[in-house]
Order: sequence, then structure tokens, then C-alpha cells
Amino acid sequence: MIFLQTEIKLKARKRGFHIITDEVLQAIPDIKKVNIGQLQVFIKHTSASLTINENADPSVRTDFESHINKMVPENAPYYIHTYEGADDMPAHIKASLMGASVQIPISNGRLNLGIWQGIYLCEHRDFGGSRSVVITAFGN
Repeated sequence: MIFLQTEIKLKARKRGFHIITDEVLQAIPDIKKVNIGQLQVFIKHTSASLTINENADPSVRTDFESHINKMVPENAPYYIHTYEGADDMPAHIKASLMGASVQIPISNGRLNLGIWQGIYLCEHRDFGGSRSVVITAFGN
């Protein structure tokens, strides 16, 4: 059984949905030693999230941002947690809706994603800063 783990800091990105698949893979090159296993990517923040979706057409990421902002608007009159800015409480809700981790099968040393799938960093703050993710691979 092989266990690999690393933690990386992603560069600061603007609010929106960003493909980070290549950054994740560059951080864990020994994934090629895993024949059958799993990769978990976990974000250590409460105002950003991770998901898997379309990796080819950038309009998908634009539409994600537009839609989630309609679902979870800023300045809702019932928000109490407002002292960190209008984007903060919505960012916490969005992060919980999207999730803090993704898990992907590893087959023959490669991520077994669908042809049009990529790992997204979902940045929900206007100025979220760099984000830390823990990348863990395990298997045989």
C-alpha cells in the first residue's frame, strides 16, 4: 500500500471558478506509482471550495459564478455575520454547498477523470488570498 500526502498553497485568484487539476498533479508526481487507488484534495478554508466539472469551455465556469451568486446573494437582510464584508457570509454558505473536498479514482498512475472533467477551486471571496490544499493519494 502506498500513501502520499502534500500540502500546497495555491496562488491568490479572483472570485470565480478556476481549474487547478494541473497544479494538483504537479504537486504529487509520485501518483504514477499508484496502480489502483484514490486521490483526495481538501481545502483548508471556509470561504472557498472544491468541485469537479467541465474543463474545456470557460463559459461553464462563468455560468457557475453567475448562478451561485443568484442562489446566495450578498447583503441579505437576515445575515448577522457581516463584519468581514458583504461577500463573507455568502462565501461561507457557498463553500458549504460546494464542499471542502473531492475524491478521484487513480487508475494506472493517472487520475481517472472523465474526458471533460477538471478540479475546480471555487473562490467565493473578492480578495480571498492564497488557498491551502492538502493532497492525499493512496492505493496499491
